[in-house]
Amino acid sequence: MAEDNADLAAETARNYYNTDDVDGFYAHAWGGEDIHMGVYADARETVDLASRRTVERLAAKVADALGPGSTMLDMGAGYGGAARRLAEQYGCHVMALNISEVQNRRHRELNSERGLDDLIEVVTGSFHDVPAPDGTFDVVWSQDALCHSGDRPTALREAIRVLKPGGHLVFTDLLAADDTPDDLLRPLTERLRITALATPGFYSEQLRALHLTHVDFEDLSDHLLTHYEHLIDQVRHPAPGLVAAVSPAYLDRLGTSLPRVAAACRNGHLKWGIFHGH
Repeated sequence: MAEDNADLAAETARNYYNTDDVDGFYAHAWGGEDIHMGVYADARETVDLASRRTVERLAAKVADALGPGSTMLDMGAGYGGAARRLAEQYGCHVMALNISEVQNRRHRELNSERGLDDLIEVVTGSFHDVPAPDGTFDVVWSQDALCHSGDRPTALREAIRVLKPGGHLVFTDLLAADDTPDDLLRPLTERLRITALATPGFYSEQLRALHLTHVDFEDLSDHLLTHYEHLIDQVRHPAPGLVAAVSPAYLDRLGTSLPRVAAACRNGHLKWGIFHGH
């Protein structure tokens, strides 16, 4: 049953991210490099700047494990913004594993433009079945992708399986606050085509069961409302590129669903932050 759920979730995520509307929204409203939540030093900052700061925040936790010759797996790499930044900064080799062929095509194009083909391998596949031997990577990294998993315990076991002894696991994910009723999160789960969100308590329990040491969670939930308010503003006052990239019906749906997600953030029903262990 768990395998069936994982396969169904992978296919749903693939179909979701391969659609023109979704691809257009992330490429134009979210910046087209990083499609994850941002850390804002100032509420007036742009989404793409705040998203880059998130990468820097994660990288600081694993910097000692990265360098020329080191290896990293990015689970759910999207357009590859983090992979490129880390490959350029540290000289590490990255396997960028991602379910969407549409995103992967753009990822490869951007890598070629930056001369990073030798450092980044873009692989189409699921993080429920990582195509790598045990103990391959110094760092396993993921940003806001595990919410699409239909079997998160398996995804986490795969992450640990491919880590070298002493390697680092670092990830973010969009979370439900513990004991939040599912119906309050339906606008978000329906938009992302997922069944439910994990909670901080769930991940903490899972990571302890997998025998990671020094596990910590940096709670960055305060940044969520700012992030979604930026997205709402972009949808209400869309730039020409966004208008050309998505359908009017999709833009209308975002205009309804995003304010509901912002309300969930405002009421403390959504959480977000960085898990790190080794």
